[in-house]
Amino acid sequence: MREVTRETYMEWFEEMTFWRRFEDKCRSLYLKQKIRGFLHLYNGQEAIPAGMGHVMDMNKDRVITAYRCHVLPMVMGVDPKAIMAELLGKVTGTSKGMGGSMHIFSKEHRFYGGHGIVGGQIPLGAGLAFADKYFERDSVTFCLMGDGAVRQGALHETFNMAMNWKLPVVFIVENNQYAMGTSVARTANHEDIYKLGLGYEMPSAPVDGMDPVKVAEALHEAIERARRGDGPTFLEIRTYRFRGHSMSDAEPYREKEEVEQYKEEDPILQVKEVILKNEWATEEELNAIVDRVKERVEECEKFAEESDFPPKEQIYDMVYAQDDYPFLDQYENQKK
Repeated sequence: MREVTRETYMEWFEEMTFWRRFEDKCRSLYLKQKIRGFLHLYNGQEAIPAGMGHVMDMNKDRVITAYRCHVLPMVMGVDPKAIMAELLGKVTGTSKGMGGSMHIFSKEHRFYGGHGIVGGQIPLGAGLAFADKYFERDSVTFCLMGDGAVRQGALHETFNMAMNWKLPVVFIVENNQYAMGTSVARTANHEDIYKLGLGYEMPSAPVDGMDPVKVAEALHEAIERARRGDGPTFLEIRTYRFRGHSMSDAEPYREKEEVEQYKEEDPILQVKEVILKNEWATEEELNAIVDRVKERVEECEKFAEESDFPPKEQIYDMVYAQDDYPFLDQYENQKK
């Protein structure tokens, strides 16, 4: 694994702060009704993409995830301006304004969604890894899911096939303690989700998801295993979301005291503490970074606000791959 240095921590602080501020801006825009539909925020889980970004090969590795998907594509190199534009339904967005919050996608950067169906991305992640193995490409797929998705039968079918075929995939459950409003403790007879992989003799382990170093170390080991051809790994990365499941969540299922307790483990504050403890930067220098981050977020908002909405003709352009599809001919005739 690449050494974790001062530069690593400084980069983590700036990017993690940017992700947090980006999500906060999304919340503000949603309350102004400029973002519509569903909106699931990532606040509190930033150590996971930070650790991932440190150990991934951005030239060949892939990521697929669920619907809490604004931050992960940024790690893969997707322009945050395009993500913000997608959230506002603008034509300059990652899916030309047709996908919205839950369907960020970038084939160019090997980010395959953003999926609204709970657990729907799990077999798809194995499929990406199968293609890499079939075509002998030295790539690893990171397949992320929430703790609620592990109760889907597709997970067990996928685990079985992935182990049988020794697919180069890392399965990651972002265990933020609640599946919508249902605690992990209420969904099964045990709370150690990583043990689900042991029944398939898949290497599985819990990980501290509030520390990017621990995330990076666990993922590095899993990546090495996959690249060697030894098959998949299942990691339960234990984290916590500081916001509700979505913007419509009043959070009646947890106490404010619990949220405040977890905020003491805020991954951004942990990174900041290491920087200050090692005298890698002063408080004033870190504040300057925060100011720079605010400007970056404002640039994203400005770009999205000034972009156009998609033309109505785009509805047909993005549905059918076949140019001479009969329905399109009928549509053209109706216009005449």
